[in-house]
Amino acid sequence: MESYQKYFSPETLARLEGLELQARQIVEGFVAGLHQSPYHGFSIEFAEHREYVSGDDLRYVDWKVFGKTDRFYLKQYEEETNFSCHVLLDTSESMLYKSEAASVTKLQYAQFVAAALSYLVLRQQDAVGLATFDNGVKNFVRASSQQSHLKQLCHVMEESPAAGESAMGPIFDDLAERIKKRGLILIISDLFDNVEQILMGLKHFRHKRHEVIIMQIIDPAEQDFPFRDPTLFKGLENWPEMMTDPRSLKAAYQHEFENFLTELRRGCRDMRMDHVLLRTDTSLDIALSSFLASRAGRLRN
Repeated sequence: MESYQKYFSPETLARLEGLELQARQIVEGFVAGLHQSPYHGFSIEFAEHREYVSGDDLRYVDWKVFGKTDRFYLKQYEEETNFSCHVLLDTSESMLYKSEAASVTKLQYAQFVAAALSYLVLRQQDAVGLATFDNGVKNFVRASSQQSHLKQLCHVMEESPAAGESAMGPIFDDLAERIKKRGLILIISDLFDNVEQILMGLKHFRHKRHEVIIMQIIDPAEQDFPFRDPTLFKGLENWPEMMTDPRSLKAAYQHEFENFLTELRRGCRDMRMDHVLLRTDTSLDIALSSFLASRAGRLRN
């Protein structure tokens, strides 16, 4: 095992302080990036200079810099990079769940993934933004390609408490209207909501011609249902508590859960969206590999 792989386990990440550090530990030494930017575009917000090369548009030469240095430099602008990613992070109450088989909550795992992929995009000098949501959009950070932007994204994620019910259909409609630049929409959520409403919201992103990748985060107990003894199940998002014998429910529960996953996958496939299922007992190297493989397959098609 390569030495860097020790940073990919949820157990190790749970002991590290700060999402920015975790993002760097996950990414460094593992993968060069998910997208190579051949050029910067131009918009109205100045970002930095770069040296002129043959074929560049002379309209963007900074003549004041030329007067001081006798060398040609172009003004580069931040917004219109050739790749823009928006991470949509679910912070509803159900994301707080953690079973004995998992070392972190679904929200913590989702934060690890979001931070790592944001760092990956920024390292490629592309733009990444963030939205957090439960029953509404709680935070919306516009996309930027500045390396310092990662600190802001991580701060927002760390300061976003999990609360409230999820209402993804209307939220996706809202965000589809807010995100003006066409690009990649990365949704990180347990997707515990009405499937029909979720798919209706996702259609809005497709209507806006975004590419969409869904990373569904679940706890292993939510799929395996390992409970044996009489158990008090505590409801999240205003669901009531219930004492029951789980052995009598296991077959029916797993049948319904797999039907739920099948319906989601079918809907995503019909809209040509990637769906990646990630369990919180899965190492982050597998999580990133799944994402990159999914994106590579989408680009090939």
